[in-house]
Amino acid sequence: MSRKKLIFGVVGVAILSAAAILYSMTRPSGPAFIDPADQTLVMQGRAIYTNNCAACHGESLQGQPNWRERMANSRLPAPPHDKTGHTWHHPDAMLVDMVKNGLVPGKTAPPGYVSDMPAYGGVLSDEEIVSVIAYIKSTWPPKVLEAQKEVTLQRQN
Repeated sequence: MSRKKLIFGVVGVAILSAAAILYSMTRPSGPAFIDPADQTLVMQGRAIYTNNCAACHGESLQGQPNWRERMANSRLPAPPHDKTGHTWHHPDAMLVDMVKNGLVPGKTAPPGYVSDMPAYGGVLSDEEIVSVIAYIKSTWPPKVLEAQKEVTLQRQN
């Protein structure tokens, strides 16, 4: 009888382990919500933004001039990351993906689109990318931040 219990126990643990692995693989990836209230994270992100992003997106997150008009090479200038841009329209997981992998046609950019946005996955750690996003979000007014939080949380459900 105890051998039978042991076998059932092992099988039960195996089933629970497989279910946990399956659940973790199907859950949305990326951060739940990057909260700009963490001032240590924001200050780290500000320094990283200055060194890696400001050359294109502007010291004040203002983006390049005429950012909605295509350049001669048919690419768009770097958009602003302040409240006037569209960064806050995207969920956090997508923002992390854009910074980490660049703009990927069919995923984070329209199919066939070529972008000047480099991939920073080989340059910045995930924590550093999150800190940059926290810094950007720390500059948004409360209503914009709340709208972006709703988009982020809706994409996770």
